[in-house]
Amino acid sequence: MDMLAFSGFSHGCNRCDDEELTRMRYAHPWWKEKVINSKMKRKVRKGTLLDSSDLSFCQNHSSQMTALDYFISLESDIFVPTYYGNMAKVIEGHRRFLGFKKTIELNRKFLVNLIDEYYQGFLSWEVFSTTVKAFHATRMGGPKKRLVIPNKPNEEDYFYVNTYKCVELLHENNGDSLEETI
Repeated sequence: MDMLAFSGFSHGCNRCDDEELTRMRYAHPWWKEKVINSKMKRKVRKGTLLDSSDLSFCQNHSSQMTALDYFISLESDIFVPTYYGNMAKVIEGHRRFLGFKKTIELNRKFLVNLIDEYYQGFLSWEVFSTTVKAFHATRMGGPKKRLVIPNKPNEEDYFYVNTYKCVELLHENNGDSLEETI
C-alpha cells in the first residue's frame, strides 16, 4: 500500500488525488475507518521541545534528524515506540544489547480497546491505569529467547530486534552467566 495513503495525510493534494488515496486506504480490511484531519497540528512536536536554533543544524537534512531521533531513543531512560517499524525494531535490539534498557512493547490493539472503555465511562482512571501496567509488566524489553518458527521465517523475531544470543555469547566469553547478571 502506498505510504502516503496509509498515513492519511492528503493536505495539499487535489480532489482526485485525495479520493484515490482514500480509496487505497479503505481497500484494506484492516484499515480503521476514521476520518483523519490532516490540517490538525500535533500538540507536542520536536520543535516544541527545543528552540528552533537548537535544531537548525538538522534543517533540510532529514537523515541528520533521523540520526538524532535514533540516539535520543537509544539513550532515553524508557523507549516506547508508537509505530513498530524497522527503526523501532533496530532501536529495541540495540537497547537489549546495551543491557536490556527499559523498552515498553505496547500492545496497541489492547490499548485501543481499553482507551475506548475508559472514554465511554466503563473504567475509572485507577482501573485503567492498573490494567495497563499489569498487562505490560512482561513487555519491558527484557531478555527472551529468539522465537524461531520452522517453515515460517517471515513470522520469526528479527535477529536485530532480539539480540539475546549475542548477549549470551558475550557473557559466556567473559566467563559469567547471562542469567546471573539479569
